[in-house]
Amino acid sequence: MDATSTQNLDPVGSVGGAFPDTAASAAPPYETPEGYLLSASLYNQDLAPTKEKGRRWSAYSIFTLWANDVHSLGNYAFAIGLFALGLGGWQILLALGIGAVLLFGLLNFSGFMGFKTGVPFPVMSRISFGIKGAQVSSLLRGGVAIVWFGVQTFLASVVFRVMLTAVFPSLHNLDTNSILGLSTLGWLTFVALWIVQVIIVSFGMDMIRKYEAFAGPIILITMASIAIWMFTRAGGSIAWTTHNALTGGDMWRTIFAGGALWVAIYGTFVLNFCDFTRSAKSKKSIVRGNFWGIPINMLLFGAIVVVMAGAQFKINGTIIESPADVVHAIPNTFLLVLACLALLILTVAVNLMANVVAPVYALTNLFPRHLNFRKAALISATLGLVILPWNLYNNPVVIVYFLGGLGGLLGPLFGVIMADYWLLRRGQVNVPHLYTTAENASYYYKRGVNPRAIAALIPAGAVALLIAFIPAFKDLSSFSWFFGAGIGAVVYYFIADRTRRPFSNASGEPIAVESAH
Repeated sequence: MDATSTQNLDPVGSVGGAFPDTAASAAPPYETPEGYLLSASLYNQDLAPTKEKGRRWSAYSIFTLWANDVHSLGNYAFAIGLFALGLGGWQILLALGIGAVLLFGLLNFSGFMGFKTGVPFPVMSRISFGIKGAQVSSLLRGGVAIVWFGVQTFLASVVFRVMLTAVFPSLHNLDTNSILGLSTLGWLTFVALWIVQVIIVSFGMDMIRKYEAFAGPIILITMASIAIWMFTRAGGSIAWTTHNALTGGDMWRTIFAGGALWVAIYGTFVLNFCDFTRSAKSKKSIVRGNFWGIPINMLLFGAIVVVMAGAQFKINGTIIESPADVVHAIPNTFLLVLACLALLILTVAVNLMANVVAPVYALTNLFPRHLNFRKAALISATLGLVILPWNLYNNPVVIVYFLGGLGGLLGPLFGVIMADYWLLRRGQVNVPHLYTTAENASYYYKRGVNPRAIAALIPAGAVALLIAFIPAFKDLSSFSWFFGAGIGAVVYYFIADRTRRPFSNASGEPIAVESAH
């Protein structure tokens, strides 16, 4: 047995520490065919691969992820912005359609990785970055998500305040002061929504799956109803373009830029989609869920955007910024409350899937001996509170440069991981080796870090950031995610260590736990 194979093994001989009342606690110390033992610094019940039998995420489960996320208020603001830039109805649909087709392919590739291995994103990252180097990718993804968790909770609290003051006008008096940048009513609504999300997350991924399934139909019905109401207000017709409609080269450039930005918006999600598909029932469920949730659902989303924006422009020549603007104009208090509740349900659903799961796994991966899903969720949510996200949101420099900068690095991460998994390894993964610190194991590389992956990440990230932020490249800035992903993939493909071939393939079933998701 290799000398390094016994390090980080608990004295009691259990794998990854003590897991009372779990499937993992009954397992003896697992030894790979090469004689390596699992390490408690890499393995716990939440990071372990899920058994194929008993996985619960169906095509409908995956569809409802997209039913919620696609219809987020931020996405509506982005798509309506295309109308403001001068794109007409069919041009907006084409831009979203281009992005949807690209996303459908990217998400399938990413999702298949999760289905085969059964591991979450931080563990998946160990394949290309090494058992320690994976902390870089998981913390980058988790860091962006923590900030956006706080920001999205703040935006939801704004809707909550509108609803409360509509029902109880006297509460407006609590909305005029400022405590650390937020009014008393703002604090009450923010903390209330924060508590609701923490409670949901405390029950784990399966509760998130159930909440997404509950919220999906509500969101679709609500958004479609608002669009129909707007269409009726506009007299049964809409304005298909604004007065500054784009034509020729400017039109096509904006269409493709819109499609590229649509992909970039989901750049975070294509990275850690395996966090969800590790519990998918089959590859078919991933493809079907993505098909109905991405191209079909996005076309419905586009149609709603065109109707909302076109109807409002016909009514008074103005362009709305998001559905929240429409909700504020609903004359009936009861209907306004229902619409606000739907937007609250939507924002919570988006936050749970896009901004909670990633940091939870990132923190669990950082401290697997001490953190499980529930504890990590509480920590990440607390971080999202103490950063006072409303102050960050109101500071364009922070949003554009800090979050934009971190987000700009996610494209190169995606490129390196995809090139390593699909082009070099052709899907060959030794799953048990992802959990051992043995120096001769497949993913130990050099002191646990793959320097070639880091070497590919640095120039790709630099180019992506330059394109995104330097004014001279403003015509290319919409495509920065693609430049970063493409350069990262190409550089890594050519500098990767090919002496490690042939790559081994070993199932994670012997060390897998029952899916609790």
